[in-house]
Amino acid sequence: MLARKLWMTLTLLVIVSLVLVACGATPTPTATPKPPTATPVPPTATKLPAAPTATTAAAATTPTAAPPTATPAPPTPTTVPPTATAAVKPFTFGVILVGPYNDHGWSEAHYTAGLYAEKMIPGAKMIYLDKLNSADRKGVTLDQVVADMVSKGARFIFTTSDDFKDDTRLAAEKYKDVTFMHISGDDVWTGKAPKNEGNYMGRMEYPKAIAGCAAAMTTQTGKIGYLGPLINDETRRLASAAYLGARYCWTTYRGKAAADLKFDVKWIGFWFNIPGVTLDPTKVANDFFTAGVDVLMSGIDTTEALVQAGQKAKQGQKVWAIPYDFKDACKEAPDVCLGVPYFNWGPAYVKYLKAWLNGTWKQDFEWAGPDWKDINNPDTSAVGFIAGPALTGDAKAKVDAYIKGLADGSIVPFKGPLNFQDGSVFLKAGETATDKQIWYLPQLLEGMTGPSK
Repeated sequence: MLARKLWMTLTLLVIVSLVLVACGATPTPTATPKPPTATPVPPTATKLPAAPTATTAAAATTPTAAPPTATPAPPTPTTVPPTATAAVKPFTFGVILVGPYNDHGWSEAHYTAGLYAEKMIPGAKMIYLDKLNSADRKGVTLDQVVADMVSKGARFIFTTSDDFKDDTRLAAEKYKDVTFMHISGDDVWTGKAPKNEGNYMGRMEYPKAIAGCAAAMTTQTGKIGYLGPLINDETRRLASAAYLGARYCWTTYRGKAAADLKFDVKWIGFWFNIPGVTLDPTKVANDFFTAGVDVLMSGIDTTEALVQAGQKAKQGQKVWAIPYDFKDACKEAPDVCLGVPYFNWGPAYVKYLKAWLNGTWKQDFEWAGPDWKDINNPDTSAVGFIAGPALTGDAKAKVDAYIKGLADGSIVPFKGPLNFQDGSVFLKAGETATDKQIWYLPQLLEGMTGPSK
């Protein structure tokens, strides 16, 4: 009996020991530490998009998706103030271009302005469509492009060609909750624009006059050619401004007779070459040089004048050219480039987008001039003139003197006496043209050759 009790006691002890061992093998669980949360970093402006390769409306206007969230890196000792955790609300704006976004001219200047706005305004994201013209995108309308951009979140759209004038107005009437800025138009001025449409243009007349001065200070033959696009108020006044700058510097700084300066204008029919529709700007440029022109000024959106001048110079001819629209255009042929009158749309893009974001945007017509303290200030000047590598010595000094005269008001290009090409009076002696007289210039000026209509 005692033995049985002893056996039962030993058995019980064994069982208890086993239970204790089992419990000891699994320690009391603790919470598994979560991966450390990365120190929050203040958001930055959206990365600039890579240039798209697609040319369809859907592809070219699709906003770049936000980059996927990366696995948090181990936290660094540096801490970020709590205020940096506030998120920036993204917003989308649209830009519609008439030509290629990389044309080294008018359209690229607008594309660059969109990138500038992305950089300067946190959360800003550009979507765009380029080459909206009847040759490159047959059957595609501005209304279709606007609808696509609106579907992708755009509530502010820049339309950037005189050709878009009527269609922009119609789009603004249709999409009343979208704000439109039509570049180069005047519907606000004429009272036709809906309340959600504004107009903006840079006073390119000043840089064109400066470019004309550079041409006159350089020409050895006294023959300046002007490669023009189509004929309208804008192109007449810009070509005329170039002539006035050339005539002033030819007579004042070089002491030559105005009658000895030849200034010939040829129009190709559009802002850039459309095979089978326009004149070929390459051929027109070569025809100018064959006729004895030694400085060719461009009024079209692309760089054929400069390219052809560069080729002629390599063949031994003493010729020069002045491109148009885009700040870096001289890079195409720097050895023959006298300079470039260019638009700087970035400050206006930022100004209008910020006003819209702040709820202070108001409809207006703005014709913005250069910042005369520094006409090439990228943050303040609507237009500028970059002297080219081929503009040197006394010629450059005289161009600088001309710029100074424009800035202080001692030189006024559109001041009488001036006649139109047909001999009728434009401005009497001492009379200064009003903005509307310049904007709606009906003819080229006396002393210029080439059609006015």
